[in-house]
Amino acid sequence: MNELLNLSLTEVHNLAVEVLEKNGLGSDHAHAIAKVITAGERDECYSHGVYRLIVSVNTLKQGKVNKSALPEVIDVAPAVVKVDAKFGYSQLAFEMGAKHLAEKAKKVGIAALAINNCYHFSALWPEVEHLASQGLVGLALTPSHSWVAPAGGTKPVFGTNPIAFAWPRPGGDPYVFDFATSAVARGEIELHRRSGKAIPFGWAVDASGEPTDNAEAGLAGAMLTFGQHKGSALSCMIELLAGPLIGDLLSSESQAFDAGAGATPCHGELILALDPKVFLGADTEANFGRAEKLFEQITGQGARLPSQRRFDARARSEKNGVFVPKKLLDDILAFINR
Repeated sequence: MNELLNLSLTEVHNLAVEVLEKNGLGSDHAHAIAKVITAGERDECYSHGVYRLIVSVNTLKQGKVNKSALPEVIDVAPAVVKVDAKFGYSQLAFEMGAKHLAEKAKKVGIAALAINNCYHFSALWPEVEHLASQGLVGLALTPSHSWVAPAGGTKPVFGTNPIAFAWPRPGGDPYVFDFATSAVARGEIELHRRSGKAIPFGWAVDASGEPTDNAEAGLAGAMLTFGQHKGSALSCMIELLAGPLIGDLLSSESQAFDAGAGATPCHGELILALDPKVFLGADTEANFGRAEKLFEQITGQGARLPSQRRFDARARSEKNGVFVPKKLLDDILAFINR
């Protein structure tokens, strides 16, 4: 069994910053990425935690990412702001654009942030949770590389194409969901490959289009959407909204842009923010009370709200730190010690 090593959240953050800076990434970018990697590990989202340092360093080595890019904020319209990431990572671009997005949403009621020309590797819940912390409803979506076959097909067209939503809850954790429209995040299959574990049937097909439980064969073939035609339709919607609508790449175009380098996908991201106070005015409190009744109807019968597992993990990690496989940590430390 792989030995687990205990790290504090501060140690995880500092490790991430050191690894990224030692591999040439600018300090502002390194700290922005370290925040989301630490958050992923803290919430026991292991495919988006410290494992992503390996993905990030491999991308940096390909020379694709602009390591010191200064994102440009562009005020497009009263309810629209764009940030040109200048082919840097998306996290710093989001930090720079989020305050403008929130200001516009609180003034107009609904606003959109389009991030263009960015490398995006993380989960989307950090973006929508950030908006919820300001009392805003958030929705985020992004394509990736064409790894996923449409329902009824066997050849990759879509990305894993995640979508995330957050609803602020007074005095408690927000209601949040964040999931890929593929049957599983690609990182989950990669973690199965690293550990030599079989994947469930229904996650992927091999290069011949046959169902497989072999992670390596699934990565070489095509991933599958969740819910067959339903996940496929949602995935196509995300391609359109976070691609042509904001003037950025489809997953297939991002794959072509990569040109076999194996780097993190380069594309766009669309984030929407809605201010309940503008929509509801004096009725805000009453309608948020109605929302709480909905949540009580769910949990009152023993069902779990999405992200509750993450919030439970967050509480444990903030108290006890996190436990990282020694082999994974050794692989990451090698990026510093070379």
